[in-house]
Amino acid sequence: MEVTYYGHACLSIKIGDTHLLVDPFISENPAASGIDINSIPADYILITTAQQDHTSDVERIAKRTKAKIISNFEISNYFFDLGIENAHPMDLGGSYNFPFGSVKMVPALHSSTFENGKAGGCACGFIIKTLEKTLYVAGATALHFDMQLIPVRYKLDLAVLPIGGNFTMDVEDAIMASDFVKCNKVLGYHYDTFHIIKVDDKDLAVRSFKAKGKELVLLNIGQTLLV
Repeated sequence: MEVTYYGHACLSIKIGDTHLLVDPFISENPAASGIDINSIPADYILITTAQQDHTSDVERIAKRTKAKIISNFEISNYFFDLGIENAHPMDLGGSYNFPFGSVKMVPALHSSTFENGKAGGCACGFIIKTLEKTLYVAGATALHFDMQLIPVRYKLDLAVLPIGGNFTMDVEDAIMASDFVKCNKVLGYHYDTFHIIKVDDKDLAVRSFKAKGKELVLLNIGQTLLV
């Protein structure tokens, strides 16, 4: 499994020959200006919230690649009305076996409204389980106790957690979240895109995780992590 970071909350997850794209927000993110959006492959697009900084490139990429959208019912319907009929709607607590592995939709505490004001259902995270690895993508979320249910059923190899604060967990909350999900390897995301979610001292963030016996990975935009 290979995880490539495209800035903010956008990830590409390569599982064998299958490409999953999570929360595409690239063309409107100045920090990702060096990324050619037309070169990004996608067989599936996973969407955690309707907010513009998670969905702005969904329509463009889905129409180009014919990727299947995996999201909640409201978000799936929203893009259906835009002419994207290839979707697999889910809801919180649900799981489904796809050709690349299983996906479970888990709660996230966050708002979920489209830029035009249309409701986007409940925000969510995803647990992606393959024969080799299990990955938790928390989505834009606050710290919450439901995270403690995840290790009851899953042994995670990597947790992708927001660290920017203000709209989501900050670094200290993310450390606690890694305790909740019992995963000591964390990929930080949802930070630095805007000044109010800037992590000023990234070395301190890494050291704070290390002091608790954990590893915080911070990727440059376009950089890939082998899980």
